Amino acid sequence: MQLIDLHCDTIYELKRRDDGSSLAKNSLSIDLDGMRRAGTILQIFACFIYRKEWKTWEDGYAEVFRLLDRMEQEVEENKDEIRIVHNGSEIEKNRKCGKISAMASLEEGGVLDGKPERLKVLKQRGIRLITLTWNYENCIGYPNSRERTAMEMGLKPFGKMIVKEMNRQGILIDVSHLSDGGFWDCIRLSEKPVIASHSNCRALCGHPRNLSDEMLRALGETGGVAGLNFYPHFVRENGKRVTRRTLCEHTLHMIRKGGEDLPAIGSDFDGYEIEEPKNEAYISHVGEMELLWECMKQCGITERQLDKIWHGNAMRVLSETGGEINESSCL
Repeated sequence: MQLIDLHCDTIYELKRRDDGSSLAKNSLSIDLDGMRRAGTILQIFACFIYRKEWKTWEDGYAEVFRLLDRMEQEVEENKDEIRIVHNGSEIEKNRKCGKISAMASLEEGGVLDGKPERLKVLKQRGIRLITLTWNYENCIGYPNSRERTAMEMGLKPFGKMIVKEMNRQGILIDVSHLSDGGFWDCIRLSEKPVIASHSNCRALCGHPRNLSDEMLRALGETGGVAGLNFYPHFVRENGKRVTRRTLCEHTLHMIRKGGEDLPAIGSDFDGYEIEEPKNEAYISHVGEMELLWECMKQCGITERQLDKIWHGNAMRVLSETGGEINESSCL
């Protein structure tokens, strides 16, 4: 069992809590011991920018670098176990050397603030994936909404241009949180696969954050992936009585609509509160991922398909970010 998780908010939470917690030891859903037990080969850590915490996008942009600093600090303090990577080749190199890989993403493209030159700066600091919007309108486009008119709104002119520029620079486009209109603009404009890093199936849970069957099909046909999100309210609309089997149902639906090359893992761990008392029939920590693996097997998902879901599909897309490294030594 080897795991790639496309989305978590652990670095944001470690910085926000400021209570002495670290990646090595904390009360969150992701820590080093749990990643070892899960067979994690890559964890993508989101630099999440909550618009309401900052007076201006300029302030939010500065916070991205503080979050990157915190991620680099955590990795440096545990460099015998985890290393920062920038492409598929480096992930594979770390795997062969028995190390976990860490990669940075940006969750809120609004910090570009109409300045395309910021893409190059962010990539130089390690950002390899950008979630175009969070829950607020920004310079790129509009977020998901329960209002049909808002949901149909597409990318803004800057957003259309930035899709092309992200393609050119090798930064993955993430459509989770985006409006339906924005999603379809990305599918139409992008020359490379796009991903929904942490989104489920709208047919099974009608939340607008989830993907319609048509979206799942389009992602599958264009070589993209959809990361299975563990947030209960994206699994069942009321967020109640969720089980590992409910997650399996979303996975099976993804396979039916988009093919077995579509589903991946995008846990959203540490992006939501774990309800108490703990739901023993569900999953609340990365160290419990084996339970979900076994449940998926019981639901009829083959080991070959599980390998694709756990890491193969994500690795395929991530490898397209380009860049090769010397294979002679560990990172």
